Amino acid sequence: MRRFLLVDDEINILQALQRTLRQKIRDEEFLMELYTDPRQALQRTSEVAFDLVISDFHMPQMNGVEFLEQVRNAQPDAVRLMLSASADFDTIINAVNRAEVFRYITKPWTATELEEIIRLSLQRRDKAMEDRRLADQVRVQCGALTPQELEARRLEEDEPGITKVTWGPDGSVMLD
Repeated sequence: MRRFLLVDDEINILQALQRTLRQKIRDEEFLMELYTDPRQALQRTSEVAFDLVISDFHMPQMNGVEFLEQVRNAQPDAVRLMLSASADFDTIINAVNRAEVFRYITKPWTATELEEIIRLSLQRRDKAMEDRRLADQVRVQCGALTPQELEARRLEEDEPGITKVTWGPDGSVMLD
């Protein structure tokens, strides 16, 4: 099952985006999580792995480039898309360079355009994940990666943070 994270400070935009995606993407099983607060969305990226993240550019707490840059650091495999009514070239270049945004979606979008962008985004993610899987197999065969390290990577990919332990000063495990 695919997971999408949608972030925009305007709930109406999120709901319209959600409606369009539900109507147009019928061959994929997916869950969508909607956030109007980018800080809450960032917190969620430390708990669950997402295949696709769509963020608005103009938000009061932080702009979309800052948000997607932090998403890239937390989940480098998530495909990042920027949504904005602005077609400012500097904004687009900044998004691509800093947050490695795959596509820039203009508001208002067309359903067909959005469907194509999502299809291309998911293909890109699938290709990147398959390339990583094959590279990891080669690393295991060459002895550069142990089967345990490979399993830890897989677990971390499925559940971000699951392999990290916070230790207390007395050696105890600290729970969040």
